[in-house]
Amino acid sequence: MTKKTSGIDCPARTVREEDLQAVVVKAINDVFSGRDTIIPILKENIEKVIGSGNASKVEDVEAELADLQKELLKKANARQAYDDIADKIEELRRKKQELLLEDANNEGSRQRVEEMEKMLDEMETEVAEYDESLVRKLIEKITVYDDHFVVEFKSGLETEVAM
Repeated sequence: MTKKTSGIDCPARTVREEDLQAVVVKAINDVFSGRDTIIPILKENIEKVIGSGNASKVEDVEAELADLQKELLKKANARQAYDDIADKIEELRRKKQELLLEDANNEGSRQRVEEMEKMLDEMETEVAEYDESLVRKLIEKITVYDDHFVVEFKSGLETEVAM
């Protein structure tokens, strides 16, 4: 029987599970030891990006939509062409949806930081060994490089670990 190959050459190095677990433990402990400075900075950065949200922009779009809908009704009742107004209304609806989606995503980021802060506050000491449930709650992904790893937390925080 011959071995089938995909024909794709994968130059990535092999990482043992134990090494990956050690990287995760180190990353969590690095964040734990610096939590008093890291969490406030992370929150401040998120607040700068999020600000007060898009509420005023959404209100502006809604007001413009209301005006256009009135104008559309007038033209329709007068049997005048209204395609350009209908197009503008559709465009404004898409814009409103994008603003609302952006707010929802920003709120999700804020919640993930709060969850991380709560977990770090509940931790009394550094992590001594790998804990699968803790990893599932905190870690989004790990990127493997030739000489280091980048551990990305669900809060958006990233830390580099050399190995």
